[in-house]
Amino acid sequence: MIVIGITGTIGAGKGTVVDYLVNKRHFKHYSVSGYLKEKLIKKGLEPNRDNLQEVANQIREKYGPDYIAGKLYIKAKRQKGSVVIESIRNPKEAEFIRSQKNSYLFAVDANQKIRYLRIQKRNSEKDNITFKKFKEQEEKEFQSKDPNAQNLPKCIEMADYKFDNNDTINKLYEKVEKVISKIS
Repeated sequence: MIVIGITGTIGAGKGTVVDYLVNKRHFKHYSVSGYLKEKLIKKGLEPNRDNLQEVANQIREKYGPDYIAGKLYIKAKRQKGSVVIESIRNPKEAEFIRSQKNSYLFAVDANQKIRYLRIQKRNSEKDNITFKKFKEQEEKEFQSKDPNAQNLPKCIEMADYKFDNNDTINKLYEKVEKVISKIS
């Protein structure tokens, strides 16, 4: 069993890596955003990026910065086979994933304008924003000194494997397959 945590910038291709691992390598998928979305729906709040970030920070403050990743990891360990946990956004979550046996942290990044165009194409409820708002949200995720908040640069820095995704999906798949073949 392999556990892969995925971190990266907004629209970089984390979901594309997940799709590859699930469809080509038969990984089970667990989503931090999915976990948080359930919490927001129970509270009657819209599952946009700002609300997701706010509820995540509240949970981390109340239960500890690695709580969400820990909950998903426990679920994952009950499964047979390999697992991918998307999206690791707090350094303590990254540390938790990396500290587990046969677990790795992948980071995905791409040019900011390319990423913005990608989120516009996927048109999810959390991505219906202007480029200005996109940059503001990203800056917020990049500058926190709060240990319970998101800190993408630190998570990316901690990754075992980093993928630049400025090219085609097939190029990204090739990079991921090369790493998976190496670690499995």
